[in-house]
This record gives sequence, structure tokens and C-alpha cells, in this order.
Amino acid sequence: MNGNIRKILSHPNTLTLFRIAAAPGIMILLLFPTGKLSTFLAAILFSAAAITDYLDGYFARTRGLISNFGKAMDPLADKLLVSSTLIMLVSCGWIPGWVVCIIIGREIAVTGLRGIIAEGGKDVSASFLGKYKTGFQIAAIIPLLLHFPYFGINFHAVGMFFLWGALILTVWSGADYFIKFRNLLQK
Repeated sequence: MNGNIRKILSHPNTLTLFRIAAAPGIMILLLFPTGKLSTFLAAILFSAAAITDYLDGYFARTRGLISNFGKAMDPLADKLLVSSTLIMLVSCGWIPGWVVCIIIGREIAVTGLRGIIAEGGKDVSASFLGKYKTGFQIAAIIPLLLHFPYFGINFHAVGMFFLWGALILTVWSGADYFIKFRNLLQK
């Protein structure tokens, strides 16, 4: 592979844009979730996009490629990917809508809090709870996308187990952000 092409494809902003582009691809695949092929391809696409979430941060830090675009778009790309996939899973009838409302509501609320805090010149970085929440969301979404049994494994049940864990961590980490926000206001 040409060195310039490799450089472009491994640039953090390119990886962020891939996550944004993956969201409609997953949505299209889930418009026809009746067979194993479309759900399997959606799971592969989501998995590849989830991996880029780690890689873009790693490349940005190790190569000194942190940019304002990346700072703004990276978290939005993550939220777009996860939220749109969860909404499509609800439209397939595979997960409860109220769970997705709580998860997406927390994401919107925390994004708003971060904006308010940033205007004050402060930063509330993602806590270990937020990182675990994201891990559980990814661990839930991949088997939920697979949905159908493979090799005798009920992937839907596996995904639901992790989704309940993600829900607990979503509420817990959201409360943690609000407490930190309140503490910053009191100072």
C-alpha cells in the first residue's frame, strides 16, 4: 500500500469520519433484518467502527495529531454510531425502547453539561465509569446485531446481558457527571 494512502487511512480524523459513515451503513443493513447475512454484516461494520474509536485516540496521542476537529467530532461520531444502532435495534423489535431512551438521554445530558463546563474553562473528562459504560454498550450491541443463534450460542441473550449492564453503568456514570457538575458550581 502506498505510504501516503496508509497515512491518510490511519489519520485520526479519517477514522472518525469512518465511524460517521458506518452509522448509515448499519442502518441500511438493519432495514431488512430478516436474514443472518444483513445482521452479520451490520455486526462486522459496527465492530470495525468501534475499533476505530480506540485507534483514532491512540494515533492522535502518539503522533501528536490532536485537532479541534477531532476533539469535537470524535465524541459525536461515537454517539451517532451507538445511538443510531440502538434505535435500529428498537425498530427491529429486539430491545426495549425505554432502555434506549435512557441511554441516549444520558448522552445528550452529559454532552450538554460538558459544553457548559467547557464554557467556564474547565473540563470533566470521561471517568472510569464512562469508559466501562462504553465498553458494555459495545459488548451489548455486537451480539444484539448478530441476533440469530450461531454455533448454538444465543447471541441475543448475550447482548441483553451486556445491555442491562450498560444501562446500569449509563445511569451510574450520568449521576456521577451531574454530581461533578454540581460540585464545580459550588466552588
